[in-house]
Amino acid sequence: MPLATTRRTRLVDQVIGQLKDAIAQGDWPIGTRIPPESALSERLGVGRNTVREAVRALAHGGLLDVRQGDGTYVRATSEVSGAVRRICGTELREVLQVRRGLEVEGARLAALARNEADLTRLTELMDARDRAQRERDWPAFVRADAEFHRTVVHSGHNELLAELYRGITEAVTASVAATSRDHLVEQVETGHQDLLAAIANRDPDRAAAEAGGLLDQLLDAAAGPLKEE
Repeated sequence: MPLATTRRTRLVDQVIGQLKDAIAQGDWPIGTRIPPESALSERLGVGRNTVREAVRALAHGGLLDVRQGDGTYVRATSEVSGAVRRICGTELREVLQVRRGLEVEGARLAALARNEADLTRLTELMDARDRAQRERDWPAFVRADAEFHRTVVHSGHNELLAELYRGITEAVTASVAATSRDHLVEQVETGHQDLLAAIANRDPDRAAAEAGGLLDQLLDAAAGPLKEE
């Protein structure tokens, strides 16, 4: 009996791993309904009870959202992101506060550790962001702005901080979408040139101040729920 339990637990863990990989690799993007239990059971070659247990575990971890009578949807790409969504709920201010904590230190480290490839990528994203804003192409703006901030943090070359930030990718993108949709970006200083200049000039104090200032302005203007797209 203990041996059978061990085998079953290992099988469930394998299914959990395969489903997590599919989510992380983008096979099922955020908001997508995953295949039903019967299809997953056939595809993975395991029983439906095993699939059900794996789905239940991922829902508990915040990656999946089980909607009775409708199906199961992808909610987040990692446990960290799922936890942030549970903790922050749908409040825009809470997401911006979490972002501020990570991005200020990320900008400071970026000014100390960035390389030329980082600067090139940041400049490309800045150009794409500004172009999208001028053209009022908000979906493109959201993508470029969210990726710019992720790249700033990544440029600090602190793997733990970068991993933590990757964990809130969906929340960051949703907050950018909310502020652009509500035109908060037009009410506050939206130019990120000073932040990029501080990173390029290896000025950690100024970089941290610029990153914090940008988020503070959004926090001052933001109120209400973070509506998911």
